[in-house]
Amino acid sequence: MGRRRARGRDVNGILLLDKPSGISSNEALQQVKRLYFARKAGHTGSLDPLASGVLPICMGEATKVSAFLLDADKRYHMRCQLGMRTATADAEGEVLETRPVEHYSRERIEEVLAAFRGRIEQIPPMYSALKHQGQRLYKLARQGVEVEREPRPVEIYELELRDQGEDWLDIEVHCSKGTYVRTLAEDIGERLGCGAHVSALRRTAVGPYDDGQLVTLEQLRRLKEEDMPAMDRLLLPIESALVQWPEVDLSTDAAFYLQQGQPVLVPHAPTSGWVRLYEGNRSFLGMGEILDDGRVAPRRLMKGA
Repeated sequence: MGRRRARGRDVNGILLLDKPSGISSNEALQQVKRLYFARKAGHTGSLDPLASGVLPICMGEATKVSAFLLDADKRYHMRCQLGMRTATADAEGEVLETRPVEHYSRERIEEVLAAFRGRIEQIPPMYSALKHQGQRLYKLARQGVEVEREPRPVEIYELELRDQGEDWLDIEVHCSKGTYVRTLAEDIGERLGCGAHVSALRRTAVGPYDDGQLVTLEQLRRLKEEDMPAMDRLLLPIESALVQWPEVDLSTDAAFYLQQGQPVLVPHAPTSGWVRLYEGNRSFLGMGEILDDGRVAPRRLMKGA
């Protein structure tokens, strides 16, 4: 018997979803996939159920570039609830400890935040998707098991206090991939001496995308009833996820050989790293990588390009 054909439409592009709080990233993805009746889709970097904001959904051929968004920098707006430490480091976890909260001057808070800017090491939380001996840490945590985790280097590019109350801080974070914002809040609370957890979290940017073009699930549901073609017009082109990499224009001949899987020599190409590939007529072909000998090798080519 032949392989069963996947159901759905061939939909290609990137949707910038405004993930609502209260559902997982995978639940949000599945809702979008159903609304578009898309054959293939994936998200780029989970947001906790508590969190809302920018969740790029890659559909069809765009799934080939999802790893580039997974590796991208992120921006968040978080509220740190002071005086309370929880099992999950956010508002959904069991309260483990409460401590009195002093009146912290802005100078004191700035002094603490300064210690977390730049390259730091974080111990991943037990409530995370990392694996230990094949098991997700959060599954072990739910069983009451705690295992030793190795510290991981991350980069905090910006960490700015935006507002504060008697027992909370509003903080803007710009960080590298792999940063656990919940752990950051918890560590800030420890440095202040009162403990803390994340009570609200919104992701405001992923790589080249910010929250200026977000689409809600409600908008998609309405459009599905009223104007299905308008849903497809919301999708951003695949190459919009890749603007930080240099582009290389190929001649028709070079594009032909590259699409056969052969590295090609391109005059004036960069000398290393990943590149965006275009044919002379400006059609996007995919991503390539510069080899040691200077040739451009195909890596993530778009179907039908």
